Amino acid sequence: MAKIRGDDDAPADDAALFRAAIRGVKPLSRGSRVPPHASRTPPIPRQSLRDERQALIDSLSDFIPWDEAEETGEELSYLRPGMGRPTLRKLRRGFWVIQAELDLHGMTRIEARQQLAAFLNVCKKQGLRCVRIIHGKGLGSKNREPVLKSKVQHWLMQRDEVLAFCQARAVDGGGGAALVLLKSAAKS
Repeated sequence: MAKIRGDDDAPADDAALFRAAIRGVKPLSRGSRVPPHASRTPPIPRQSLRDERQALIDSLSDFIPWDEAEETGEELSYLRPGMGRPTLRKLRRGFWVIQAELDLHGMTRIEARQQLAAFLNVCKKQGLRCVRIIHGKGLGSKNREPVLKSKVQHWLMQRDEVLAFCQARAVDGGGGAALVLLKSAAKS
């Protein structure tokens, strides 16, 4: 009768197969062993990320430096000190192509400030020169007055990368938007 391999035979057969497989293998000497290194993943700098986020928020305060702005009727424009007046004139006339835009409709003041700061940082990294910020005309607000318009203008004046801004032309949003000229990558 043929022998049927059962569970009792398996450990002995496995051990014999293993010994046969490693026959001729020499163990390493203690001196030539290299201890395994646990691969360390760099820690996530959570606190520095929080600090950067807070610095971004703090970089735009609600302080109003009116002496740096130029008010003409309902339009408020800004030209960084040292910049020539033709720069503002070119911006008003659409000399630069609008390369990106941020729409702040429906946002709270805090949300708008955070989004604006993040947007300007991205634009700076990408080397964009002319952007449009849509703050709205305030027609949907309580008193039908713009809530974000003056805030956006004040926040923009606080940013080093902003060279100038003005109300957008009618085709670009008129009184509900601002055109912003940013420093070129070479100037940053």
